[in-house]
Amino acid sequence: MGSDLSAIGVWTGGPEAPAFDASALVAAVHEVREPVHVVRDGVAGRLGLARGGHTSGLEKKSNGVPGYPLLGTLPALYPEWLGDRSFSEAHGVRFPYVAGEMANGIATSRMVIAMANAQMLGFFGAAGLSLDAIGRGLDEIEQALGKGHTSWGSNLIHSPNEPDMEDATCALYIERGVTRVSASAFMELTPAVVRYAAAGLTTDARGAIVRKHHLFAKISRAEVARQFMAPAPKEILDGLVAKGLLSAREASLALRVPIAEDITVEADSGGHTDNRPLTALFPLIQQLRDEIVRDHAFTRPIRLGAAGGIGTPAAVAAAFAMGAAFVLTGSVNQAAVESGLSSEGKRMLADMDFADVMMAPAADMFELGVKVQVLKRGTMFGVRALRLYDVYTMYDGLEAIPDATRTKLEREAFHAPLEEIWAATRAFFEARDPREVARAERDPKHKMALTFRWYLGKSSHWAIDGARDRRADYQIWCGPAQGAFNAWVKGTFLEAPENRTVVQIARNLLEGAAVVSRAQQLRTYGVPVPASVFLYSPRPLTS
Repeated sequence: MGSDLSAIGVWTGGPEAPAFDASALVAAVHEVREPVHVVRDGVAGRLGLARGGHTSGLEKKSNGVPGYPLLGTLPALYPEWLGDRSFSEAHGVRFPYVAGEMANGIATSRMVIAMANAQMLGFFGAAGLSLDAIGRGLDEIEQALGKGHTSWGSNLIHSPNEPDMEDATCALYIERGVTRVSASAFMELTPAVVRYAAAGLTTDARGAIVRKHHLFAKISRAEVARQFMAPAPKEILDGLVAKGLLSAREASLALRVPIAEDITVEADSGGHTDNRPLTALFPLIQQLRDEIVRDHAFTRPIRLGAAGGIGTPAAVAAAFAMGAAFVLTGSVNQAAVESGLSSEGKRMLADMDFADVMMAPAADMFELGVKVQVLKRGTMFGVRALRLYDVYTMYDGLEAIPDATRTKLEREAFHAPLEEIWAATRAFFEARDPREVARAERDPKHKMALTFRWYLGKSSHWAIDGARDRRADYQIWCGPAQGAFNAWVKGTFLEAPENRTVVQIARNLLEGAAVVSRAQQLRTYGVPVPASVFLYSPRPLTS
């Protein structure tokens, strides 16, 4: 044994013999919650895995029992430990996992409640909802969890066309004591998001800054990430103080901390996305984060989470291997039992493949040319929405659209004359924001944009409501992760949408990621880990 320079000791006497063949190795790798020993078969020279038993120094026998040369030991690995421990501590959760805020209430209060009860974080999909609807969602969450439970959050979406709605939503969250908010689709900082982050800042007895509100910033570009990772701009803080929306003390403290300490790095995802690959984007934001922490001498961590393309255990494991503090899923939760999407919409998602997605104009940023990623298979929404944007860019107003083009749009997309659609649109904005109507009356191009946005807005609600006569127009936000997820769960209990609870999805992704991570650890030791172990198969998990 002394001549075996790679050995560090001897393993002896486990309840089971060491695993050397493929099936036994797979079983050993799956037992991630137990320490595992890398051993060598002294006769054949094979590397294998042993569990239990005893380890000792470099002797051939221990109490007369033959042993195996020990090359290394890996401690137990729990799914809870895959991310940054400070994430779980800061947000009072067990797992470094977030269910993201799918808009129009698709991420329902029921979904948030299920995640919180499973000791994970969920965000309510408030984007696109009225203030009353948001309030009702918050009521349901608080009634189910109790006011003392704060390990959940809600969405604040950037609304360049409706800044008043953004301000009002922020004010509602502060008034209702919502302590965690995910800011999404922001291209630049606004007073609303700065106000939420800074409100309630104080210090403890040692002088350390204490946050009342935890802002998660979802970003896909370095220039936006930089704004959220730096302290709030003084001019915005001064404006909020002048309006009585922040105290001078809060504004002063806000100059010493980043706006957001949890940054969600969003790669190729459903909905608003820049279609960036996570393996390229995440390291870029890591480097930027480290520069900002150094330049501002921050003593508190800025955590980076990974989102976009997270639909399999391997993807989760890869995100954590890159250094993600947490992972956030979106697309894969739309087909979950708790999702607000209709049963028909969930079935369409469950049937999709990896490439069944496309980019289409976004309802909330139509005039800016911003696009969202949507389901392509089984719906004509994407093609029809792109046609609307082409018409918008080609003509100066509804009256300028050629008769043949107009007739086709009315027949295929609107199912009504454009005059009727404008009348309904006008009534909507007279109640929501009369300034939009006044602008449309002055600007025919804006009138056309609002009219076309009727279709873009309604299409997502048709998918939520399950409108049968509008199935060909369902707008369902999703990315390639949904197709990858479907392929992973095929032939398992998670293949059927009725079994896809948001917690089972999360627990299986995390459990599988732990197995994949353990397999990769062992492979670096030279253990001949079978390729099949990297394809963890879902199973019902409860503990």
